[in-house]
Amino acid sequence: MEPAQPASEDSHITYRSGVAARLAGLSPETLRVWERRYNLTQVERSARGQRLYSAEQVRRLSLLKQLVDQGHAIGVLAPMSMDQLQELAGAAARQPKPQGPLRLGVIGANLARRIAGSGRDGLDLVVQQHWPALDQVALAPPDGDIEVLVIELSELHDSAMPLIVAAAQACGGAAVVVLYRFCASATIRALRAHGCLAARVPADIGELLLLCRSALAGERLPPVQAPSAPPELRFDEHALFTIMASGSGLKCECPRHLADLLLMVGSFERYSAQCASRNDEDAQLHNELGRAAGQARAILEVAMERLARTEGLPLPAGIAKEDAGKKTR
Repeated sequence: MEPAQPASEDSHITYRSGVAARLAGLSPETLRVWERRYNLTQVERSARGQRLYSAEQVRRLSLLKQLVDQGHAIGVLAPMSMDQLQELAGAAARQPKPQGPLRLGVIGANLARRIAGSGRDGLDLVVQQHWPALDQVALAPPDGDIEVLVIELSELHDSAMPLIVAAAQACGGAAVVVLYRFCASATIRALRAHGCLAARVPADIGELLLLCRSALAGERLPPVQAPSAPPELRFDEHALFTIMASGSGLKCECPRHLADLLLMVGSFERYSAQCASRNDEDAQLHNELGRAAGQARAILEVAMERLARTEGLPLPAGIAKEDAGKKTR
């Protein structure tokens, strides 16, 4: 299969998205979803607007596929550098093959039941002892040989830190995995400073097994990174109102409807950034809403740009300047 050649530099080999996906072991549909949600790579485009991937970008995609297959979440991997991804892959390769099921101490009302009811996925995990809540560990200290202490707290606050440290000490040399759904970055850093592996509650028991093995091998998840900001605004309100006022060869009113959608999504994105928050969880929720709106806005802007180019509608000055710059190269 012949790799596509960018017009700007014949010696620089690139691959169209379908070829890049196959070389990385991905389906084209998966690659499109990853790019849309996580903006994985800054790719070149051909004269016809096709996405072109370099050999290095294909290697990165292949490494992401390998790590996702090992149980890592793509949302965690996407912001990492190539060096971080290679380090994570190397640590997984060096991890010794486990001998027998892992012996767990479990703190959490539901986690022990999930493990017991997981069928074959849970055969490599054995719950030696279970406590419904953190403060009960002191009342019933461990009486078995526990390899990994797993603590599940959906809403993890600083106030739980002393109890987590005490529980870890009560379990002696056991590795500690702390699972959460909502938690401040500062609390996660404090947990890791105490030697705990902190991660979001996994979707399945297979992923929990990987976390436990990583903790037992002395590995730690990469530092918490700030989520990537949504792509910059390409169609401001003035540009959208200009498009709405322009004529179009289409019999429908798609340009006006799409511009109206962009105005609404952009307004909600700004509103989320300024919304009042009662506490840290509120602030985190509003940040997530703002990022989601920003990603939605970016997708709609791509559609608007394509529509504007096809129908000859006025483009914003910034996009027109980019076009002029490409022509002079």
